[in-house]
Amino acid sequence: MSHTSQKHRDFVSEPMGDKPVTALAGIGAVLGSKLEEQGFDKAYVVLGQFLMLRKDADDLFKDWLKDFCGANSHQAELCSSCLKEWCSSFL
Repeated sequence: MSHTSQKHRDFVSEPMGDKPVTALAGIGAVLGSKLEEQGFDKAYVVLGQFLMLRKDADDLFKDWLKDFCGANSHQAELCSSCLKEWCSSFL
């Protein structure tokens, strides 16, 4: 298993609730503000996009994140794996 950040472990360890978008692994202040400007202000809103894009089965979510807010490949991978693990635990 790959090593995960404390931010990732914190996110996947509990229900999503009303967490800000910046609680997601790979999403810091810069990407968070870009997402917020587009209406993706909460982690659950990004989760909705993740689910609509089939839990990133074909890298659709990672491509969307790169195009939508300028995430790099590493940031997109961190966010996708964070949401994927959260879904495995809570859905």
